[in-house]
Amino acid sequence: MSPVLHNRILKIAGIPAALLLLVIALLASINFGVADTDWRSIIEAYSQFNGTNEHLIIQQVRVPRALIAGAVGLSLGICGALIQALTRNPLADVGIMGLNSGASLLVVAAVTFLSITSLSEYVWFAFLGAALSGVAVYALGSIGRDGLTPVKITLAGAAIGALASSFTHTILIANEKTMQEVLFWLAGSVEGRKLELLAQVFPYMAVAWVGAYLIAGPVHTLLLGDDVATGLGQRTVLVKLATGLLIVVLAGSSVAVAGPILFVSLVTPHLARSLVGPETRWVVVYSGLIGAVLLIAADIASRFIAMPREIPIGVMTALIGTPFFIYAARKGTFKK
Repeated sequence: MSPVLHNRILKIAGIPAALLLLVIALLASINFGVADTDWRSIIEAYSQFNGTNEHLIIQQVRVPRALIAGAVGLSLGICGALIQALTRNPLADVGIMGLNSGASLLVVAAVTFLSITSLSEYVWFAFLGAALSGVAVYALGSIGRDGLTPVKITLAGAAIGALASSFTHTILIANEKTMQEVLFWLAGSVEGRKLELLAQVFPYMAVAWVGAYLIAGPVHTLLLGDDVATGLGQRTVLVKLATGLLIVVLAGSSVAVAGPILFVSLVTPHLARSLVGPETRWVVVYSGLIGAVLLIAADIASRFIAMPREIPIGVMTALIGTPFFIYAARKGTFKK
């Protein structure tokens, strides 16, 4: 058996293993928490529901937050793989692209000026804010004769993110009531989220997951440089535009449901490349699966560190991601 074929078989075999790990993480998220439950109660909550607190907690709290954490982690992982490949920047994530900041700004503005109070209403304002930020970053990064470049889009993302953050903090300082209402959302959390929230954005997530896999091949060609990609017959502008749209959908839908969660989209592509190498299509698949498991694990840990209170999941991912960010920054390389 050739080394190439052997390597490909290992990559394929790793997907069922990753899916099994994801299922275990989901079951652990449903079972473990402040309230005591057991495996029999999980089954009975759906097969013999009797309205007890235990069954209600499983159906209305544990299962929704497990599924939301998995879907958001999967989206952020895939989003990170696309962002780092598109910008050719190993430190790029949804934060550096300004998507989190744009979503946060529009939610804070909606709460302040439109008196929005429902999480289900936050969803669409967060989605729109991330989309507007993505469009602004893409447009700003495309200015000039050389068009869109990794350096320009990274600088554009940093600029738009800083601008949106400054406006957000200005509104929060001027309105204490707004700060109290959105502070927990701004920290990033899946606690208290309902499946209805996920249902609103899941179709967009699912389409973007498939789209990301399909476009991963052309995006990988872009790593060779625009001139080489064009010489191979690729429409580089169209690929970049489509990839940017997928990034906006993945990041926007994730922020809309769970708030701005940092570092997941930074860490997971690095872990995926260490397992399957630099090919973008494999990195997209594994980065998504790793992101789902990572966010579910972070959510489980957030329940026990400060029991009986919970730490926002965004704080947990920051504790994981900050040391990794320092390591990646010191290493300063992007394997191609």
